[in-house]
Amino acid sequence: MLENINQNKVFGGWHKQYTHESKTLNCTMQFAVYIPENICANNPAPVLYWLSGLTCTDENFMQKAGAFKKASELGMIIVAPDTSPRGALVPDDPQGSYDLGLGAGFYLNATQKPWVTHYQMYDYIVHELPGIVKEFFPVNGQRSIAGHSMGGHGALTIGIRNPDKYTSISAFSPISHPMICPWGVKAFTAYLGEDRHDWKQYDATELLSSNGCSLPILIDQGEADNFLQEQLRPQDLQEAALQSKTNLHLRMHPGYNHSYYFIQSFIEEHLEFHARYLKKALQDN
Repeated sequence: MLENINQNKVFGGWHKQYTHESKTLNCTMQFAVYIPENICANNPAPVLYWLSGLTCTDENFMQKAGAFKKASELGMIIVAPDTSPRGALVPDDPQGSYDLGLGAGFYLNATQKPWVTHYQMYDYIVHELPGIVKEFFPVNGQRSIAGHSMGGHGALTIGIRNPDKYTSISAFSPISHPMICPWGVKAFTAYLGEDRHDWKQYDATELLSSNGCSLPILIDQGEADNFLQEQLRPQDLQEAALQSKTNLHLRMHPGYNHSYYFIQSFIEEHLEFHARYLKKALQDN
């Protein structure tokens, strides 16, 4: 059962926040949705799922990205989930670091204790949340996926692994090769264990190297991003895309960093990118 805990009218549509009991994550979860004006059961819309980065919740993108006006013009619903399970019983990093535990779910299915009971974010994003959205909101069955940083990693891996469920993928400053960056190694070791073979299913560069991807991918990366070389490594993903003949467009932007100022600057182009493919998919069906 959904509980609407907050709502605000914006550009004629509605931004709403909901909570629900997640069977996948075994806790209460919160997500946000933007529904443009005139979208209803008789006029359903496609959905863009936005996955946020480390330390974020459903609120960061919705409050900072400036996406509502363009989404309203395009007739696109946006759904923004939280970045991890939450609650008093959900384990957190005992060291209190920002890159593991609460706010740092990494959009994977954990296999190791104490994380395995709650940290099943891959299944939540791919299966449970879309099922809820389909049941309670006026959607037409077409969906795309996007994200930022850790959420960019999630969007890439989920989209690449599920080309039948999405029409397009985009990311800002994604963690492109987590198996060889500090954030990824720390998270994967904790959540998945020491066997690096198990890590590959959650690494976009490894996935493209092995199987490529049939979906179009757009990536924007700021050249002034402090995390660029050590944590993000978009050049690895680009090389894997070239080798696998994947339709990936990487755009590098001088002067831009890792912040939502960067996302604000190009979010409308990402929405237009997804709208093209969502419209084509609907026409093809």
